[in-house]
Amino acid sequence: MTADLTLYGLKACSTCVKARDWLAAQGVDHVFVDYRDQPVPAATLTEWARQLGGWEKLVNRASMTWRGLSEDEKSAATDAQWTALIARYPALVRRPVAVDAQGQVGVGFNEKRYAQRFGG
Repeated sequence: MTADLTLYGLKACSTCVKARDWLAAQGVDHVFVDYRDQPVPAATLTEWARQLGGWEKLVNRASMTWRGLSEDEKSAATDAQWTALIARYPALVRRPVAVDAQGQVGVGFNEKRYAQRFGG
């Protein structure tokens, strides 16, 4: 049996923990993938960015990781540059990334949005 939802993030991320706890409390079957342990393929990252409306929506530019990048690294413009940057710094991806059974992507955790999207 496969889950209706795959949640991608970092196991130590407090927002990911909140999202997983909420999903469990609502009885939403899901699988969690820590993308440091299981890197997300470049094609998948590119599709996520496309669905979300661009790399700016997928990458957390307010993070400490982003602020620590060089100006050259911050100037990524192509899909290949973005995916290479994320391969080096997986914590750049907003967390969590929720992918439902239909392949629809959402980022971040908000109880109201999760309730609308996943029930509860």
